[in-house]
Amino acid sequence: MLLSLLIIIPFFSGFISFFSFKFNKYISRYIALISLILTFLVFIKIWICVDFKIYQLDHYPHWNYELILPWIPRFGIEFHLAVDSFSIIMLFLTFFLGIIAILCSWNEIKKNQGFFYFNVMLVLTGVIGIFIACDLFLFFFFWEIILVPMYFLISLWGNNKKDKKNSIHAANKFFIYAQISGLIMLMSILLLVFSYYQKTHILTFNYNLLIFSSVNLYIQYLVMFGLFVAFIIKMPIVPFHGWLLNFHCESSYCGTVDIIGALLKIAPYAMLRYSMTIFPNTIQKFAPIAMVLGLFSIFYGALLAFSQTNIKRLIAYASISHMGLILVAIYSNSEIAFQGVVIQILSNSISTAALCIISGQIYKYFKTHNILEMGGFWSNIYWIPAFSLFFALANLGLPGTGNFIGEFLILFGIFKTYSIVSIFAVISILFSSIYSLYMIQRIYYGPVKKNCSTLFPNIKEILILIILVLSLIFLGLMPQKILNISQDTISSIYYFQKEFINSILKIRL
Repeated sequence: MLLSLLIIIPFFSGFISFFSFKFNKYISRYIALISLILTFLVFIKIWICVDFKIYQLDHYPHWNYELILPWIPRFGIEFHLAVDSFSIIMLFLTFFLGIIAILCSWNEIKKNQGFFYFNVMLVLTGVIGIFIACDLFLFFFFWEIILVPMYFLISLWGNNKKDKKNSIHAANKFFIYAQISGLIMLMSILLLVFSYYQKTHILTFNYNLLIFSSVNLYIQYLVMFGLFVAFIIKMPIVPFHGWLLNFHCESSYCGTVDIIGALLKIAPYAMLRYSMTIFPNTIQKFAPIAMVLGLFSIFYGALLAFSQTNIKRLIAYASISHMGLILVAIYSNSEIAFQGVVIQILSNSISTAALCIISGQIYKYFKTHNILEMGGFWSNIYWIPAFSLFFALANLGLPGTGNFIGEFLILFGIFKTYSIVSIFAVISILFSSIYSLYMIQRIYYGPVKKNCSTLFPNIKEILILIILVLSLIFLGLMPQKILNISQDTISSIYYFQKEFINSILKIRL
């Protein structure tokens, strides 16, 4: 039952935070933080119980911890939760950034704190559920449960506290994109389930059964394409990236830490977990299209980031560029690139979340996101410029950070299977260097454009940034620790699809 506690604790603590606000307006943030730490302790207990020995590589799926309860048996829907080494890493990232997001919002959210922490905990519940759901209907349920609390987080706690028009517009845009993504996913899942039913007369949403489905090839293409579109909307990949820009500009940086850190990573996770294993045959034929889209996103994001004058839009376009690289790696059919994706997900989440926090700090002190109104901040603020330089360099792959290891593994893996694509991806790193250094130069160097006394960030902000710095250095110096944990699942996914393709070819011969 430990797995169910990962869902139950944050879900109900959200309600307790909401109602406790009536008694004391500060107590809700303590409840949110304590419940998240409790959930993290439960997660540690599960992690200790999990045996991470290497299993037969072609034996997939192999869950290290599993819970199956009947939910709607008439329609083959189960409350099926499970974790393996891949889930463990994604859950750790969620808890880590979840605690950081709550600490960031500690003194920033001064209005309707109870409702704010209720929404934060509901979002975290949904993200945790996505990483441990082993039933496709349950996965869809958690995918959708995130939408409403995210809508309120964007619309009610946006940057501009006086004029809510832009925040509501950004929230509406996010909701429409996310709703379309969810509907396409639901249709694809239903098509897969009913096709499986026609073949076997078993109505089920069970992931363990559906990955061995031998449904009609054309239906496989349809389902695979539907899920692909649903996932790239959430990543987001060009041309479905419009919602992220508005979201970045209008949401508070506390909410941005959550969405960049964890929410954007559910789509790459879902691609590796579902697309690679349910459609191993069709996915290979679709790979060139996905890689072209990924490459286009890399260059489009990098070029548009360079031309931005709003620091939050610059970070948003940089995220689109990085997600393009992750998409290329996922479809590269390379085990090394898959391992690189795991490191890149962790590193990019941390460095981007840190840049969002820093942009929030700059806005707090200078009340602007416009880079043209900044300049010479190096002599105005202590600590923040040095942290900005570190995270900007980490974002472009500074050796010694996790981003460098992630990009190296991805490019090395892609080169083995698609060398030309790898060369184009390497060129993209040059573009990311340009916009990162451009951002640092325009904000911190040059003549001072805003006269003010020297600012000292508070100790909490400094400690949070130090923790993020140490995390990136840990990933850069000891990536093998993460690779050892994720190896059995990532290798199993790779060899499972390879074996499946080979068996299909043998049948055809």
